[in-house]
Amino acid sequence: MRILIAEDHPDNREMLTRRLERRGYEVHVAENGAEAVEKAQSCAPDLILMDISMPVMSGIEATKVLRQTPAVSHIKIVALTAHAMDSARRECLEAGCDDFATKPVDFAGLVALIEKYAA
Repeated sequence: MRILIAEDHPDNREMLTRRLERRGYEVHVAENGAEAVEKAQSCAPDLILMDISMPVMSGIEATKVLRQTPAVSHIKIVALTAHAMDSARRECLEAGCDDFATKPVDFAGLVALIEKYAA
């Protein structure tokens, strides 16, 4: 399974990449929402872990662009955010995210979420 991690914080990118690769996933990374849109089209991931608060283009904006782009609109997107309020969840789902996970990341929970979409 190919996973695109869209995350602006280098420590978070490194931790997620290392741990997911150890579990056998093929991981690609993007440092902002605009790069996530580009990489989604070039590497054709099965799933995107989309940080919501990023520079250049937010994860919300990137998700909306991806949902309007036929070639990549089918890709599953899981929002990652430190905002755990219901309003943040609602905003992510309304933008087109398929699911929602909070930071700090519960890695076991995240892997369960990834496996849910691997089927």
